[in-house]
Order: sequence, then structure tokens, then C-alpha cells
Amino acid sequence: MSDELLKVAEDLLHGADEIAEFFYGDKEQRRKVYHLVATSNLPVFKLGSMICARKSILLKWIEEQEGHHTRERRKQA
Repeated sequence: MSDELLKVAEDLLHGADEIAEFFYGDKEQRRKVYHLVATSNLPVFKLGSMICARKSILLKWIEEQEGHHTRERRKQA
């Protein structure tokens, strides 16, 4: 396997269980993942019927959410 494909494979999360483990440290929190997909534009995609996500993209999304929250707090002050 080429280095580039290996990097993609290591970055990929397969299914709500793996995404929940990455976000919450607990695969049992997969219902929260489905909720985020439905309500928060969580950056996921489907491979067949399974939702998947890239760790690197999720980390960027989290940073964007933090920035949005900080800007909102500054507006209220």
C-alpha cells in the first residue's frame, strides 16, 4: 500500500461507533453521533449505508465550533 493510501486509511473512521470513540472515548455514545449528524452539520459521508468521517476533518470542525462559540460570547459581552 502506498504511503498516501496508508495515511487516508489511518485518518478514516468507519461507523458511528468509531466516530463516538474518537469524540467521546466511548463507542456507546453513537446515538450522540447520529444526533450531531442530524442537527449540527457534522462532516460525515456514507460508504454504502455506513457513515464515515476523517479524523483530520472532524478536528477542523471542532476548532470551527470553538471559534464560533468564542465569537458569540464576545458579542454578548
